[in-house]
Amino acid sequence: MKRGKKPIIQYLQDFLDWLEIEKGLSAKTQEKYARFLKRFFDWLRIKKLENLKPHQLKPFHIREYRIFLARHYLSKNKKPLKKKTQNYYLIALRSLLTFFADRDIVSLPPEKVKLAREKRERKIQVLTMEQLKRLFSAPDTSTVWGLRDRAILEVLFSTGMRISELVNLNREQIRIKPKTKDLELSIAGKGGNVRTVYISERALFWLKKYLKTRKDKEKALFINYRGPKRASRRLSARAIEKNIKKYAAIAGLPLNITPHVLRHTFSTDLLSQGVDLRTVQEFLGHKSIVATQIYTHITSKKLRDVHRKFHSGRKLKI
Repeated sequence: MKRGKKPIIQYLQDFLDWLEIEKGLSAKTQEKYARFLKRFFDWLRIKKLENLKPHQLKPFHIREYRIFLARHYLSKNKKPLKKKTQNYYLIALRSLLTFFADRDIVSLPPEKVKLAREKRERKIQVLTMEQLKRLFSAPDTSTVWGLRDRAILEVLFSTGMRISELVNLNREQIRIKPKTKDLELSIAGKGGNVRTVYISERALFWLKKYLKTRKDKEKALFINYRGPKRASRRLSARAIEKNIKKYAAIAGLPLNITPHVLRHTFSTDLLSQGVDLRTVQEFLGHKSIVATQIYTHITSKKLRDVHRKFHSGRKLKI
């Protein structure tokens, strides 16, 4: 192990290069890490520790920084940061210490940065089959953009894709043979991990109808018809989110419906049909099964309700 010659603050670019080359993280993720680390660097300057080197970082510095995040750093609404948000800053700092360890630079072990305890309860919103029908019926399919949006809704529910994965699809990936009833394609998911997704016969029907209207040479699968024709016409995630909220309003559904709600609905539907958790994990492209387990409490409640209603034990007379 060696002692770093530079102050901690001056290692930012080396750290970001490490995230890109060694960890394979995207530019957008690197930006997030840089933003979260900037808060730690600002704190060092406030404490007049801007020249602190990696080997000089001590546990009491970490404790004081955690107190700073919990008590002194207020969010935009003038309230203390939520513990979940505090942890984003702490995870970035922990990753910086991991970088030091990987480069054999003497500093605190990453495990010395303890995360704030969060309440693990997480509410997952899903749609019923009746709500899905109403949402799918909302776009006016007599128009090209309504037909496009119906295809988007159907593909999201059929595949369980993330919105970022959907907007990056290209037409060349959709190779439909004359007798094709459904379709499978490989996509690059979160972290660049490749997985196979499946487009059902129903979703493919709407996708075919939409593609028949396309006379342009744009490579993107889903395009913005109202954008400048010379610029890239790939439909943005923000535009899709906005459209889904519009169709939710038309269908008389809650306005907080997002593309991710369709992903939640896809996952919950599979689990409620008896598909095992590991298989659902593969469908979703989750690296860890822990991320998939958030859906189990929903299906467990459904099974409990079925048990209460149909189990014959309640009819026993003793």
